[in-house]
Amino acid sequence: MMKFLQGFLINIQFFTAIPLTLELPMDKEHLRKAVQAFPLLGLIQGIIYSLLLYMCLEFTPFSHLASASLLWLATILLTGGIHLDGWMDASDAYFSYQDQGKRLEIMKDPRTGAFGVLSILILLSCRFLFIYESTSNVGNLLFIMIAVIPFLSKSVMGVLLLTVKSAKNEGLGTLFQRAAKLQALWPYPIYLVGILILISLLIKEFILIGLMILVAACCLFLVRRKAVKWFGGITGDVLGAAVEGTELLLWMTVWLLHYFVMM
Repeated sequence: MMKFLQGFLINIQFFTAIPLTLELPMDKEHLRKAVQAFPLLGLIQGIIYSLLLYMCLEFTPFSHLASASLLWLATILLTGGIHLDGWMDASDAYFSYQDQGKRLEIMKDPRTGAFGVLSILILLSCRFLFIYESTSNVGNLLFIMIAVIPFLSKSVMGVLLLTVKSAKNEGLGTLFQRAAKLQALWPYPIYLVGILILISLLIKEFILIGLMILVAACCLFLVRRKAVKWFGGITGDVLGAAVEGTELLLWMTVWLLHYFVMM
């Protein structure tokens, strides 16, 4: 249990901007536990987002626009932009239309190109639209959906990490991949079933969460196929881009449900 907790804290250090200054062991066992805790890290992030929105709407005089803006900023600041950096680097590499080797070189370049800038503007603009309009009609279902979004995206990241070959022999993604095998994913279905059971006890529209799971599964299937074709496998940047892309599509799903189901 202690190793699992330390693995979870490793995730906080690597994937959030929370200032955790503990010296944690980085051996294979602890990194394997960190991979197993990816979905739980996402769930904690999602709960923070939901609580922030609830506090803004219930206990402050902030307008709907201000509350949505704070939630939007939280999705950027809580992660420290680590996945957004991967989104930009992967966008620069993909839109270069070069071969796999050249794309990997572009992702390693610390400079950001025009395609990276354009892609981040599109991503963040769309996310703000989805957040702003989806939060115009707030209820328990919406708070649960918000909490589920990063849970699913981090689950996708973990599955990709252990089911797709690495494109290079260095970097953050390779560090975690070398520490864990496919069998380390056994807690993921337990998390998923547990979340579904809990949600079914709270709301009657839990079937809509199933739709979000289906969208996340489609993202996983797509990235698994395209990562090898476009980049020769996964890298830390590709994983970051997968997290951001999955979350964007999940926010879009919530937005569409807001118009066609939840209104």
